[in-house]
Amino acid sequence: MARNTNGEGFSLKDELFNKAKVTKLASELAPVVPGFKADTFVADVCSQFPMLELKERIAHIADVLERYLDNDFKTACTQIVAALPAPLDPTKTDDDFGDFIYAPYGEFVARHGASATHLKTALDTLKELTQRFSMEDAIRTFINAFPEETYATLTQWASDKNYHVRRLVSEGTRPLLPWSSRLTTPIERPLLLLNTLHADAARYVTRSVANHLNDISKREPDLAIATLQRWHQAKVQEQKELVWMTRHALRTLVKQGHPDALAFLGYHSKPQVVVRELSRAPARLALGDTLEFSFTLTAKRNEPLLVDYVVDFVKKNGNTAPKVFKIKQLTLAAGESATITKRHPIKANSSTFTYYPGEHTVTLQINGQQFDSFTFTLK
Repeated sequence: MARNTNGEGFSLKDELFNKAKVTKLASELAPVVPGFKADTFVADVCSQFPMLELKERIAHIADVLERYLDNDFKTACTQIVAALPAPLDPTKTDDDFGDFIYAPYGEFVARHGASATHLKTALDTLKELTQRFSMEDAIRTFINAFPEETYATLTQWASDKNYHVRRLVSEGTRPLLPWSSRLTTPIERPLLLLNTLHADAARYVTRSVANHLNDISKREPDLAIATLQRWHQAKVQEQKELVWMTRHALRTLVKQGHPDALAFLGYHSKPQVVVRELSRAPARLALGDTLEFSFTLTAKRNEPLLVDYVVDFVKKNGNTAPKVFKIKQLTLAAGESATITKRHPIKANSSTFTYYPGEHTVTLQINGQQFDSFTFTLK
């Protein structure tokens, strides 16, 4: 169950794939597909929705498209492209992901276009599609099946005038792209593309590049840090944007207390700081309550600090699993103190994990190092 900005629960699969969305898709296809029966298409698609989850709905719509589009792949792609609405606003630079209802087109192209005969048509179609909805999942089929040809195309796309096409180059080659299959190409293969894309003017692209490096850091931390060092030396991206990208790319390593990542960001991996007066209330909580804790930090030297806290959440089987939360960044002069208060709501029906009763441990983490801790019991 997802949650909206008001904290109210709603079904993401029903929000993204519903009768109104399918009707919209049908209305776009009807004028360009000979003999297309819009009402029958909508009924065929929606009849299965109650039994299907989000990704299953994408696959199901692709199944139905196979019965309604032309049997010839090239002709079917011509129909798809002709049915598309205008590209997403090219004047924007961020937060314009597009409409999920076009994801099944990518599934269709990946299923039927991954052959030497159809490769160019398939990639050209994905380029059109990604300007309406990101084809990051579909492109991976072609990277795995035709790595040389697809990377040659991606190299061209890295300098495309449309920022959605440029973003696809980074997002589609991420080694740990959520919800997607893994690539069979080496993890360092996309770095030549990222060397171009890291200097992009669109935050939508640079965020993807930073997320891509964060993926790399989980497997090859030294490679991620060395790449960032090279980009800082190249000075082809604005400094402010590159600093933001660097922090975003190294966020996992920082949470892990990786000394080289911390040093690169200007933090000591062994901060000389004293924690005092750590207190929390209440000691026993129920779902819907809020845990509040406070503490005082005193620096023994001039010290830039990344202050986090780790909650060891109780799992269903009784074991615990840690999750890191941010508190703040600050710099203390030698002898200077700061008192910090944090409120952590225990939300019922959380969209990211489930709370289970038991004793939870909260540990302060400063520059990746763990300091004082306390426990609370969830009823």
